[in-house]
Formats: sequence, structure tokens, C-alpha cells
Amino acid sequence: MAAESSTPAQGQKRIYSLVVDTGPLIKNEPALSTLLAQAEEIYTIPSVLSEIKDEATRSRVHTTLLPFLKLRSPRPASIKFITDFSRRTGDLEVMSKPDIHLLALCYELEIERNGGDWRIRKDPTQRGLNGKPPGQEESAEENVTQGDEVEAELQNLSISEAVQEVGVQESAKEAPEEQSPYEEVAPEVTQEETVVVDTQDQETEQTGEEVTTQEAPENDDDDDSDGWITPSNLKKHQVKDSQVSGSTQAIQETLQAALLTSDFAMQNVALRINLNLVSPSNLSRIKQLKTWVLRCYGCFNVTRQMDRQFCPKCGQATLTRTSSSTDSHGNMRLHLKKNFQYNKRGNVYSVPKPIHGTASGKLNNVQGGGKNHWGKDLILAEDQKEYQKKTAEDRRQRQRDLMDEDYLPNLVTGERSGGHGRIRVGAGRNVNGKKRR
Repeated sequence: MAAESSTPAQGQKRIYSLVVDTGPLIKNEPALSTLLAQAEEIYTIPSVLSEIKDEATRSRVHTTLLPFLKLRSPRPASIKFITDFSRRTGDLEVMSKPDIHLLALCYELEIERNGGDWRIRKDPTQRGLNGKPPGQEESAEENVTQGDEVEAELQNLSISEAVQEVGVQESAKEAPEEQSPYEEVAPEVTQEETVVVDTQDQETEQTGEEVTTQEAPENDDDDDSDGWITPSNLKKHQVKDSQVSGSTQAIQETLQAALLTSDFAMQNVALRINLNLVSPSNLSRIKQLKTWVLRCYGCFNVTRQMDRQFCPKCGQATLTRTSSSTDSHGNMRLHLKKNFQYNKRGNVYSVPKPIHGTASGKLNNVQGGGKNHWGKDLILAEDQKEYQKKTAEDRRQRQRDLMDEDYLPNLVTGERSGGHGRIRVGAGRNVNGKKRR
């Protein structure tokens, strides 16, 4: 089974079971013709179709893609495995419920198609795989048993040959005793001749034995160097053959189960589990990921929530965007600069002291906060009431009803938001610069 899956036949498609996420369905990338040409079966979960809100996209998916899609829900055991694994990798907080179910479905298909979880990593820190393919283990056991049988047969043959040689030598010793008529005719001469002949034969036999004993090890070395299989190196060749076959079968030419998604968290978890991951552009296999993460230079914590402004561990505004890569073994690597310069803008001046009010209300109009009131309502931490108030205001502004009759776009009203719509933390670059009104 493993050998058949590793070598695709002529005309067989490159992917057998393909699990599709919502993103490729909405963007229609790759096209339906590419999916049908590369994959035998296309799977998804029912909740993916409900995520499509656009009416045109929903009608296109139901008309063109739905007849070729197989809807299937994963089992609870698979969902639990993906949840525990993504919690260890730190991706669970940014993954939705459909994302976990898609990974669980791909995990199930991988086990079903490959006859077990020998290709799956059960822990993010695991380096190798769980074992060898079932077919390879059976062939290795058969090779070992056949090797033992061959070795036993060779030992029996050597014992039988030794017994035959001993019988020939005994018959050769008994042969001169039967030649009695020649001894009666010339007993003295025959004795001398026999003695001479025997000594010559013995010398030749001894020299022949010496030559063979000296040349035998050289022949053995030559045989070992030339790759001949002998009873002495039989098991060594069996181990070597099993290692070669294991390394070749680990790289599958036909992907039994693959995941098609553009979500980085899902891609990271899939690579760490060793699930097959394909690109949305041309369905080529992805072996390495490179993306951006936020790294805190105060506590060195790493988070993938790119919309955060404060570190989730220490709570300070010390997050910097850093490039990272994940290889096919699930190892994550951060790419840091050698001469990295920390941004110290806005930290030259100390924070102005707050100005208290008076009971009479004379100083209520005094705003304080230094020149141009730059130090008023400074946001320095995530748990400040100013930050919570500003976050609620921004959320309320984003929830405007576009169908409202009284709604006017910002281009008409002249309303302008801050840079990239993010809340300003700290004093900014230049505290003496002119502020937008």
C-alpha cells in the first residue's frame, strides 16, 4: 500500500484528497479546472459554506463548486488532537472553530490514506516521524527472516561439505592399504617411493593450503568492497537497504491528503504536524513559510496577533515587527538584525505633571500637559481608562450602517483618522510638532 502510494501510475492525479478552506473558494484561486485536474477528491466542512456572505460568491460556489465538493465533518478525537497541538504551538488564540475543523479533517484523511499516523508528529518538539510505513515494516521483517533462512542453509551446506571432505580424506588414507600385490613384488622400493610421493603431495597440499589461506582474506575484502553479499555481511546489507527505502518512501510523489489554505496560523500548524500543504496559486507543495510576527524586546515574547499594540505578556508598548520562517520540520526561526536600533522617538522629554482642578472652578479651562497640550491624556499602558475609551469609540465608528440615510462619507465631512486607524501610544515622534485637529 505504501509502495503504491509513493509511486503514482501514469495518468494518476498528483493529489488524492484535497481539503479546501474558505479563502480559495471566495477568491476562486486556483480555478475549478485546476482543482479537478490535480485532485481526485475535494473535501470541505459544512461551516465553510456558511462563512461566504457575498451573494454572488455564494451562488458561484453553489453552482460550480458544490457538485464536486464532498462535505464531511471531523470526529471529536481529531478535533481534540488539533486543539491540543495548536495550543502548544501558540496558534489556538488566532484560529477559529472552522479552521480547527478543517485541520482535523485533513488529519483524518492523512491517517486513512496512509494506513496510520506514522507520518504525523504528535508534539511540536518532536523531530522525526512516528515510525515507518506498514508495508515497509512487513518487508523488512520478511527480509530478516529470509536472511536467517539463507544463513542457516549456508551453514548446513558448509557442514555437509566439511563432512564430505573428511570422508574423501579417510578414503584416500585407506586406498594404499588395499594395494598389497605391489608391495609383495618390491616392498622396499615401493615404501621409499610411496614415502617420497607422500611427502611431495603433502608439500604441495601444504603450499596450496598456505596460498589459499593467504588469498582468502584478500578475496573477502575485494568482495566486500565490490558489494558482494556474503553470509558475514548479509544483515548489514539488509539494514542498508531498509534505510534507503525508508528515505525514499518518506517523500511522497502522490500526496494522499493535502490542505489548501491561505491562513498563516493553519499553515504553521499543518507544517508542524507534517501535513501536506499546497499553495493556492499553483497547488505546489509548501515546505517553508515566511511571515511577520510581533516580538517584544522587553520580555522577548512572540505573538502572531498583528493588530496588538501592547505585549500580551508584560503589557508594555514594546512590540516590534520581526520576520520569521517555519520549515517543513515545524521549526520556527526569527530573523533579527545585527545592528537593530530601538525607536526612542518621543522619549526625550519627560511626561508633564497633571494639573489638578479647583473647587471654585477657576482652573477648569486649563488643559495642562505642557506645550500644545501634548502630555494630556497620554496612553502608556493597555489597562488605562483612556485606552479603553478610545478603543470603544473606534469600534463604534467602524460599525456604522452604510444604508443609513444620514450617513456621509469621510471625504465629504472632512473627518480624518490617525495613521492606519491605530490608537496613538505615547507622545509620538515629535512632541513639539503641530497636531492635526
